[in-house]
Amino acid sequence: MDNSYNIADPDVRMLTGIATSLYADYEDDDLSWAGSPFAWIKSRPSRQIGKIGEQLVAGFFAAKNFDVAKSPDSEADRIIGGVRVEIKFSTLWKAGSYKFQQLREQNYHIGIWLGIAPFNAHCWIVPKSIMMEKWRSGEIRSQHGGRAGRDTAWLTVDPNDLPQWLRSHGGTLSQAVRVLRHFSP
Repeated sequence: MDNSYNIADPDVRMLTGIATSLYADYEDDDLSWAGSPFAWIKSRPSRQIGKIGEQLVAGFFAAKNFDVAKSPDSEADRIIGGVRVEIKFSTLWKAGSYKFQQLREQNYHIGIWLGIAPFNAHCWIVPKSIMMEKWRSGEIRSQHGGRAGRDTAWLTVDPNDLPQWLRSHGGTLSQAVRVLRHFSP
């Protein structure tokens, strides 16, 4: 923490010195986001973060020449390349994994799971049928109500240690583009 600010008031200078000495007690892995072009996203409320994730996915795939439109209903987030898509977004957690939450049984064909790290991004294109199969088998866990919860699920993904079943569904952004092209008519 830089305490070389040009502060005239001696009491404020004293307070910045105390704050500087306390900083080490509170600094954590979030410093890995310092200087990241994505760092600003981490400061937003969770509801906005989901919307930002949808906008990132829409903008990225539009830039890759996919037709992108908003879904006409709340059962999917977008129509990308003519396919109904549900978008899930996560920033990298301190443990080095992404958590894709609120996975649901709705009217979409594929899920696009975008994860961003301070200086990297990962993306998987997962057919809903596979997601539902993995949920039923317990490889994707129910999010609410313990094992009995049936309405939503979540998946923790370590990009350095992917489950075997997820490896063919993307990983890098360029791999995700190739996978998505297989679904577009």
